[in-house]
Amino acid sequence: MQIMGLPIVIVGGGLGGLAAAIRLATQGRRVIVCEKNERLGGKLNLHQAAGYTFDTGPSLLTMPWVVRDLFAFAQRRMEDYLCLEQIEPTCRYFWPDGTRFDAWQRLPQLVQEIERISPVDVPHFFQFMAHTARIYDAVAGPFLLRPFDGLRELITPSMVRHAFRIDALRSVDAAVRSFFRSPHLRQLFNRYATYNGSSPYVSPATFNLISYIELAEGGWYVHGGMYQLAVALGRLAAELGVEVRTETPVSEVIVEKGYARGVRLAHGGVLPAAAVVINADPQYAYTHLIPGGQREATRLARFEPSYSGVVLFLGVEGDFPALAHHTIFFSADYPSEFRAIVQDRRPALDPTIYIAATCRSDPTHAPPGHMNLFVLVNAPADDGRIDWEAVMPAYRDHIIAKLEVMGLSGLRQAIRYESYWTPRDLAQRYNAAFGAIYGLSSNSPFAAFARSPLRARRVKQLYFVGGGTHPGGGIPLVLLSGKAVTSRILADQGA
Repeated sequence: MQIMGLPIVIVGGGLGGLAAAIRLATQGRRVIVCEKNERLGGKLNLHQAAGYTFDTGPSLLTMPWVVRDLFAFAQRRMEDYLCLEQIEPTCRYFWPDGTRFDAWQRLPQLVQEIERISPVDVPHFFQFMAHTARIYDAVAGPFLLRPFDGLRELITPSMVRHAFRIDALRSVDAAVRSFFRSPHLRQLFNRYATYNGSSPYVSPATFNLISYIELAEGGWYVHGGMYQLAVALGRLAAELGVEVRTETPVSEVIVEKGYARGVRLAHGGVLPAAAVVINADPQYAYTHLIPGGQREATRLARFEPSYSGVVLFLGVEGDFPALAHHTIFFSADYPSEFRAIVQDRRPALDPTIYIAATCRSDPTHAPPGHMNLFVLVNAPADDGRIDWEAVMPAYRDHIIAKLEVMGLSGLRQAIRYESYWTPRDLAQRYNAAFGAIYGLSSNSPFAAFARSPLRARRVKQLYFVGGGTHPGGGIPLVLLSGKAVTSRILADQGA
């Protein structure tokens, strides 16, 4: 039952925490959100300097119906808060041999691109899409769209019936190779495994559904910048009566006789609570916030973290026509790149480089005649073996040199503003264990069941939300986790 008069306290104002706050407030619950940083949004945030604006987190929205469903639950129209735009092309790809591929959202144009670089793969593309559609249909209902706290809850007649349709017994790469002949298309479709911080060579082929979601449902951008999604959710939460406290770090969850009773604030004071929801990395929370949490922290530490990233924020003068809103510069040897990052735990010598130039869609994100380049390179999770401050100057030069070779000639001389983040910065900024962007990796068929359950195992009235719990990382999934944890809380309170 709900403890009368006491709020539900959410520790962390990321998208999962905001989604839970909105749903709980809509159900009449009093909610307080405590966010340690100056802005809401978690990893979906902003970096602004010298007239340039950079989105720092997820740069593409898929499954926009999840956002629309959240607003509809609160009896609001999403369109009154957000303007979504489809980006064309969704992404532009370059390979070291000079091949270029534009992934158009309009199917006829996309098929033309496939035919241009590999005519034999046009029918294979349609076969692949039909295959991944079947995976999505099999996974969405039993897994993505319903809450569960472990493997036992997942084994339902429906899931057993669909078990052999989800392609979990081979890797993403093995499945992609069975469809496509072109090495370029194989690398392109393998890249979708990186959307949840995994390697295509070991993560289960079930994750090929990611490419289906993007290609079938489209990729979207929030007008004004992806951070406007966090702004919109913060506005909706406030309208519903949620109390949001930014720059309010929590130092401890108060646990008494096996129940979460509130939180202790780092700057002094206590917030009693009917329930506590952690919207932070579970391993960090069990290590630093939850008394007696070391056992669960040790369990989580046994699992492989997702990889992290090196980010360059570059404000440049002039225009680089090769760049679309989203651009990928592939490595020459994808397997070697992932061996370096995942197995050897070192930066790749020939990294795949992602660039988001949001000024292509939002000219206000850079001064006139300039571009804002958010440059991301996958990097190993920070286990302490790499002195990032020592290696970054040379690695930064290495990244820029590769970009110049692959078509951005003159980039080095065009830089007018520059900053960078390392895996260590990501760990400190977002309380992310090892600086892992996506929490635990998905490099096994059972990785999803290693995540912390929505309900804490040994503390009642303590819950988790966000990318570290079910159903996983990425904007739509963390919003769905807010829906799932709300149903758990209301059920436990007898609502």
